[in-house]
Amino acid sequence: MAKTWRDAPSPCIDVCKYKRQGRCIGCSMTKDEKKAFVRLEEKADKKAFFRMLVSRLEEQGGLAFWATAYRKKCERRDVPCPLDKLEAAEEPAA
Repeated sequence: MAKTWRDAPSPCIDVCKYKRQGRCIGCSMTKDEKKAFVRLEEKADKKAFFRMLVSRLEEQGGLAFWATAYRKKCERRDVPCPLDKLEAAEEPAA
């Protein structure tokens, strides 16, 4: 059975050091956002959360570090990486 957005692991990459206005230096989430992600059940909600987080990380210049660590987390758990689905959705149609 194919994995879905509902199966996406938390964007947390286990750094958990809170500095930047209460945001983790690894994933850029606040403690409240980390708790909220776990409660998200709908595909659209998780997808929107990832889009928001990717946008934030791009603005802060931390996307490459986080994306690499998150992809490794997905590989270790043997689940498809949600970032691939985001990137595929953003590619223009031919």
